[in-house]
Amino acid sequence: MAAAGCEIVVDAKELAVVGITEVIGHLPKILGLYWKLIRSADEKRPALAVVIDAPAFNWRVARQMRRRGIPVVYYVCPQFWAWRQGRVKLLRKYVNKALVIFPFEEKFYRDRGVDATFVGHPLADLPAPAITREAYAAENQIDAKKPWITLMPGSRRKEVGMNLPTILDAADRLEADRLEKGRLKKDRLSSGYEFLLPVARTLDAAFLTGLTKTRQAASLRGNIRLVPEALPALFHSRAAIVASGTATVEAALMGTPFVMVYRVSRVTYALGKPRVKVPYFAMVNLIAGEEVVPELVQHKFTVENVVVELNKIIPDGEPRARMIERLAAVKARLKQGSGSGAHPSEMAAEIILQEISRM
Repeated sequence: MAAAGCEIVVDAKELAVVGITEVIGHLPKILGLYWKLIRSADEKRPALAVVIDAPAFNWRVARQMRRRGIPVVYYVCPQFWAWRQGRVKLLRKYVNKALVIFPFEEKFYRDRGVDATFVGHPLADLPAPAITREAYAAENQIDAKKPWITLMPGSRRKEVGMNLPTILDAADRLEADRLEKGRLKKDRLSSGYEFLLPVARTLDAAFLTGLTKTRQAASLRGNIRLVPEALPALFHSRAAIVASGTATVEAALMGTPFVMVYRVSRVTYALGKPRVKVPYFAMVNLIAGEEVVPELVQHKFTVENVVVELNKIIPDGEPRARMIERLAAVKARLKQGSGSGAHPSEMAAEIILQEISRM
C-alpha cells in the first residue's frame, strides 16, 4: 500500500502483538496509535473505511467510523467462527460489507446476518517463484546439494520467542540424526541439511540472529541461513516447520509439506483454549475439513514430536505424496472465489468501489 502511494498514518508493525496477556503491556502504545488514526480520519473525512484483519484493533476503528457516518468494509474478516462467536454482532452493527478469504466463512457470517462475500484468498494464485534453486542458493550462500528445511516461527517478536527455540532444537536433532546416519553408512550424500529462516517484515534480522546464536548447537555448524523472502525458501525446500498463521497458507500454496507448530504463554492458552470452537488450529486443515498437516500446539510442540512428523514427510513415500496432493486440493478451494476468474484482490476492490458508488 505504501508503494502504491498510500499515506501511512499508523504502521501495522507497531501493532504486531499476539496473545491475551502479551497485549496488556502494550495497551498504552496501542491506544495512542488508535486515537492518532481516529484523529486523522476526522481531519481527512474519508468516503469509506476499509479495515483489514486485526480484529481487536479494527472493530473499534469500525465503530468510530460508523459513529461518524463513514461506511465500513471489513476485508480479511475476523475469525469469530473460531472463538468468541458472539462477537459477530459487532460486524452486524458496525460493518456495511464483509469480504472473506476462506470458503467456509461466507455461510457462517451470512447465517448470522452479516452481508459477507467470499472473494478468494489474495495469495491463492501466487505463481511459483521464478528464481531457480541454484540461483537462490548462490544469492544466499546456501549449499544447493543439501536438502533444505524452511523454519517459520512467526512474524511477531513474542511469537518468535515462544516458537523458535524449540524449532531450532528440532533442527539440531534432525541435523545430528542425518549426520550420524551418513557416518554409519559412509554416505557422503547424507551430509546434513540447510535450514532457511526467512526474515518477516515485522522483524529485524539482528533479533533473529541473536536467537539463533544463543540456541545453535554444534551439529548445526552454522547451517541456519537468514533469507529475505519466504516463498522461494518454501518452494525450494524439502519440508518446513511453520507457526500457525498466514505462513501455513503460503506453505500450502507452494506445495511444501510441513508441520504446523505453535506455543503461547500458559495463561493465554488456559484462557483461550476453552473458547476455541473449531476442530483444527491450522488454516489448511480447516479449509480441507480434515487433518492435512500435523498440528503440534502447546504441550504437543516438542522436539521429539516435530522430528517424528518431519521424518514422515521428508523422504519420498506415501505420507509425503498424500500431503502434497491434499495441499494442492486446498489451493484449488482457495482460488474459487466468485468463479469470475478475477484475482481475489481485484474482486475485493470492485466490491469496495460499488459500496462507494451507493453512497
